Amino acid sequence: MHDTDSQGNEFFKCDSCLSAWSEDRPMVEGHRGSLLCAPCLSVAYDHVVLRDAGETLPPGITCVMCLEPRKDPCWRSSARPEVFVCLRCIKQSARVLEKDPEAGWKRPGETGQPTPPGRGSDAGDDDGDDDGDDEDEAERGISDP
Repeated sequence: MHDTDSQGNEFFKCDSCLSAWSEDRPMVEGHRGSLLCAPCLSVAYDHVVLRDAGETLPPGITCVMCLEPRKDPCWRSSARPEVFVCLRCIKQSARVLEKDPEAGWKRPGETGQPTPPGRGSDAGDDDGDDDGDDEDEAERGISDP
């Protein structure tokens, strides 16, 4: 989110926890300037991907990152309960942040041990992009920055 009452790094804030961007708090940007910081992404990834504990979006609510009313499991921010991030955006954000060598971010549970079957894998994904769905991001207007 963009805090129009602030300047500098304080202008860019995580939609989930409202923490400002900093060198040690990298962020991933979604549609219309939505932002998710690395610590919140870690919590979301652990909760939805590893623990399979996601929630269903309530009627009329959309994912803060893609602005879509997704049917896949979502993570709900504990700091801002009105903020939801869908599984697809969690996985896509994880890939984007992991690719940034300056961020130094790693997916939770990545300890060199294999991930248990059905946890965090992209099995069944046959569109070739490792995000766990059969949809092509280019068709939806989503791309890695």
